[in-house]
Parts: sequence; structure tokens; C-alpha cells
Amino acid sequence: MQISDPGGGIRIKIVIDHTFGQQRLTFIATLAYLIQQNRVISTFLDSGPNEMEKRQAMLAAIIDNSEDAIISKTLEGYITSWNRAAERMFGYKEEEVIGKHISLLIPFDRLSEEDMIIENIRNGRHVEHFQTIRRTKGGNTLPISLSVSPIKDKEGRIIGASKIARDITQQIRLEQESKKNLQELELLLSIGKTFFEKLDLQTLLQRVTDITTELTGAEFGAFFYNNIDASGESYPLYSLSGVSRSAFTNFPMPRNTPLFKLTFSGEGIYRSDDITSDPLYGRNSPLEGMLPGHLSVVSYLAVPVVSPAGPSIGGLFFGHSQRAMFKADHERTLAGIANLAAIAVDNAKLYEEIKLLNQRKDEFIGIAGHELRTPITTIKGYLQLLENEMPEGQPKNFIEKALRQVNKLNSLIDDLLDVTRIQSGQLAYNLTLTPLLPLVREAVETVRQIYHTHSIETIFSGEEIIVQADHTKIEQVLVNLLGNAVKYSPNAQKIILEVKKDGDSATISVRDFGIGISKEHLPHVFHRYYRASANPVISGLGIGLYISKEIILRHKGDIWATSTPGEGSTFCFSLPIAR
Repeated sequence: MQISDPGGGIRIKIVIDHTFGQQRLTFIATLAYLIQQNRVISTFLDSGPNEMEKRQAMLAAIIDNSEDAIISKTLEGYITSWNRAAERMFGYKEEEVIGKHISLLIPFDRLSEEDMIIENIRNGRHVEHFQTIRRTKGGNTLPISLSVSPIKDKEGRIIGASKIARDITQQIRLEQESKKNLQELELLLSIGKTFFEKLDLQTLLQRVTDITTELTGAEFGAFFYNNIDASGESYPLYSLSGVSRSAFTNFPMPRNTPLFKLTFSGEGIYRSDDITSDPLYGRNSPLEGMLPGHLSVVSYLAVPVVSPAGPSIGGLFFGHSQRAMFKADHERTLAGIANLAAIAVDNAKLYEEIKLLNQRKDEFIGIAGHELRTPITTIKGYLQLLENEMPEGQPKNFIEKALRQVNKLNSLIDDLLDVTRIQSGQLAYNLTLTPLLPLVREAVETVRQIYHTHSIETIFSGEEIIVQADHTKIEQVLVNLLGNAVKYSPNAQKIILEVKKDGDSATISVRDFGIGISKEHLPHVFHRYYRASANPVISGLGIGLYISKEIILRHKGDIWATSTPGEGSTFCFSLPIAR
């Protein structure tokens, strides 16, 4: 602030910053009191009466020109001084408040604050940056930051208090806007996360509706799915937020009226401060206006959700019983969300279609597998009869080869059926306390009978290991790993199988010295239908390792692989040791 003395000879610019320093506060408080009492501090009296008057006037100007309200009061709460900033802030002129009690400015529910302030002042304590609410002459509430300092007489006795009040309306508004912007950002991040994580259509649309309703401050929000029937007028409710579905019980689905057509045809966002006075409102013959008992809607906002491929998916609708609740900012925010939502909905629909196709495929595999079992069993029976009756020689060798192929085909069908059972959660397990080493020896012997090209070297720990396992399923895993080791090492003759105790787990590893697996393929070898080798000579459907992984995980174990191309691969799995 800039102050001129009454004589016009002195101009002083004084800056009081926004932090009330305690010394500064005490100085101003005492100064205000002394000026009000028409007294000055003795140090200002050394230049004669005229100089004293000039200084007193200048000091009074400091108080009067302050941008903050400066008010003095007695310890009983009666106002003794009132500057011009206090006039502007509270609306009372000086003559209206001098001698009145300070409670004139205090809302009824905050009167106890005055007792707290006076108690601090009586004990010589200052009150700094106390944020509160005060009342203006017009009856409005005003947020202020209040600092209070004791006033002492020349003997040092506390005789009153001086308050400096700053209007913090703008500060609070900025804080609220900042908080609102932060909340909106958090909601936008949340909805972005939903778009990436949720593939279930109902969950996705409900989450979008909930968040956009909160963002707009709407009393209710709804998503209507664009599912047009033969008559062209069916828009079923898909998700609702802010009210229960019972609020829509007696409300028919939106029809192809001019108002709804704007949204469902994807023409653009439609916003109305008062939909009841909108030209498009109530033009749905034979009905006029809102149906009796329906939600009260004055403010209206509708946002189309349009697929990038072109067709309109549906619309987000928001309502509020008060007028002009939706703003242009809401339109811009929701336009971006609607575009992302459309992509997410397309992905969710695609995911639903893939799930349905997978379900149908698994059903087909299950039916086909069971149907194939009958003729294969019959063929195998006839071949075994021929093998028993056939003398040694070339024809018998052909029958043995045919039986091996039948067994291989039977194994493939079993694997396909296992995949179907895994997907449907119907793969049964019979967990019992099982000695691990005899189980491993049995699996090794089975593979030795099937494959004669490789030797299997076994390395066992010296002690028996007991696991809680399904004997048949673990043997299936071992046969699969050993069979793969043979299959993928055509130019090697040795496989090493090792069983060892590793803390609370037993680890089984199968190592071959074959073609190996490249680094880019290795992370995917346990995926369903994935084949690391494109060599047509090496047969397989890419489901054996997938089934093995599912079996081991159901046993609360782990399975992994390491490999070096050209040197071979090692497949390992672990099982918890029973206690």
C-alpha cells in the first residue's frame, strides 16, 4: 500500500506480505490501539507537536490503507477500532460497529471460537492463521484467515486484542477447484485402467456409467444399448448409476423420438440446461412430456458411444433435477471417454465372441473325442487279435507299427479331452500320499518300452520323497516330458532325468541334448496349442506342455524350462513334499 502524509510532503510505500509475522502483527495491533486512543509511542514525540501530528496521521494511514481488515476490541469483546478494509469486507461502517460486541460478526454456531481466542489473549498467547467463517452485514458467510494479537498498555498489562482478517474466498475456491481437478484426474485414470483391464461387457459399462455420473455431478446416469428391433425402436437399459433400477420400473425403453434419435444415431452430444423447455421435449405422440412418477429431469446431457467401425453402440444419459448443472467442460471430457469406451466395448464384444467360439470348439472336441474312441477301440482290438495269431515276419511287423499308431492316436484324443476338461474345470484329481521315486521309475519304464532310440539315465536322491499327488496325472506329466525329450533330440541318444530334494519341495528335471528352443519361443512353450518348432516332421498339437502345466499348478507346484539352441533343453517341475 502507498500512504501520503496529510501535509503532502512525505510518500511512503509499505508492503505487508501474506504471512503475518508475529512482530509485525504485534506492531500493527498496538499501533491500531494507540491511534484509536489518540496516543502515540514516546519515540515519536521528540520532534515537537507538529511533527508528532504528522507521524500520528501517517501511522493512522498505515492502518486505514491496509488491504486486510484490522479490528481492535476489549477483552470483553467490544469493538474499539475498525479500518476501511473491515468496512469493505464486512459491510459495516465504523460508526455502526464501534462499541458493539464482536459477536455481531460471528455465526451462531461459531460463538465458542471467541471464548477460545479471548482465553489465549488473556494468557498472552497469539492466534495465527486461524481459518474460520464470519458473517457480513448482508447476512452472507465469509471465509477468512484470522490472526489475533494482545494489546498492552504502557505498564505491560493486556487490555485488549487486535485482529487482522484476510478474505480467503479466492484461496478456498482455488483449493476446491484443485481438489476437484485432482479427483477428476483420478477418475479418468481409473476409467482408463478399466478400459485396459475389463473385458466383461456388463462390468465395463457399469464402471463407465458410475465414473461418468460422478464426473458430471449428475443425480443419475444410464447407458442404453443400441439394440434396434424389427420396428426400429428398442433401446434396452444396460447399466444405471445413482438410482436403483426400480426407478425405471414403470418407464418404457426410450423410443425413436427426435430427442433420443440424436444420440442413438450418433449425431453428437446433446446438452440442455432445462430439457422441459426444450423444443424437442414432449414431442413423442401420443405421450406428452415426462411420464407420471418418472425421475425429475431438468438438466439433461446425452453422449453417443460410437464404434470406430461406424455403427452407434448406444448412449450415455445424465440427468439432474436442477437446471444448468452440466457444462461445456463436461461435454469435452465425456466425448473423449465415450471414444475410449466405444473401443473398449468393441474389444469386450470381440472377447465374448471368442469365448463363445472357444466354448463351441471345446464342446466339439469333447463330442468328437468320445465318438472317435469307439472305432479306435474296435480297430485296436482287431489288430491285437491279428498280432496274437500272426507268425513272426514282415506282416506281424506291420501290425505292430499299426498298433503303435493307434496308441498314438488314442493318446492325442486323451490330450484333447483333457484340454476340454481343463477349460470347463472338470479334470478330476485324486490326491493321495504317493512315494515319488517308484512313480518316476514306472514312468521311465513306460517311455523305454515306447522309444528304443534313446537311453534314459536316472539320478535319484538317496532318500524316499513323499508327495501329495494324483499318481496317474504326475505320470502323465513325466511321460510327456520324456516323450518330448526324445522327439526334439533326433540326433542324440541320451536323456537325463534327475529327482532331488530342494528344501520343502521335490524337483524333477528332464534334460535332452537336442535342437533346443530359441529365446523368443521359450516364454510361450506352456501356452495352449503353441509349438516352438515349425518342423513338419516333428508331430504334435502343442497341448502336452499346456496340460502338464495345468496339472502341476493344481498340485500347488511350479513348472519351467531352460534351453540353449543347438545344445538342448531342460524341463523342470516341483512338487511340495508332504508333511
